[in-house]
Amino acid sequence: MAKKKKVQDDALAQNKKARHDYSILDTMEAGMVLTGTEIKSVRARRITLKDGFVQVRNGEAYLMNIHISEYTQGNQFNHDPLRNRKLLLHKKQIKILQEQTLTKGITVVPLKVYLKHGFAKVLIGIAKGKHEYDKRETIKKRDQQREIDRALKNYR
Repeated sequence: MAKKKKVQDDALAQNKKARHDYSILDTMEAGMVLTGTEIKSVRARRITLKDGFVQVRNGEAYLMNIHISEYTQGNQFNHDPLRNRKLLLHKKQIKILQEQTLTKGITVVPLKVYLKHGFAKVLIGIAKGKHEYDKRETIKKRDQQREIDRALKNYR
């Protein structure tokens, strides 16, 4: 008999604000270049993606404005919490990101950070900003779906 795989959301950090403020057009997975104390802090879930974004400079993608707290057992070799981190992407992917960000109203935001085979990965999304009325519409649809689900649950 085969073993069942565990299905779990192993996200170390999520950017819930991004899905509220932006409509996500496309996503892609990228690796991050981290120092020793940074990966230890990430594994301890001491990372904030809230105000982060991706910027392409000189043919390389960088994760900007992400806060990874200092490692508590780190000494003088501790890292700067707000330093820019390089993303590991293929040249074609970087070119796609660069072309997309030239379009007005399009930005690249981090959606979640997780571990995959022991390496820290970040899911980045190509996003378009929502207007205030779009945000209200999204909340309204979510509340209506919740009411429908409750009614169907009680009906059964």
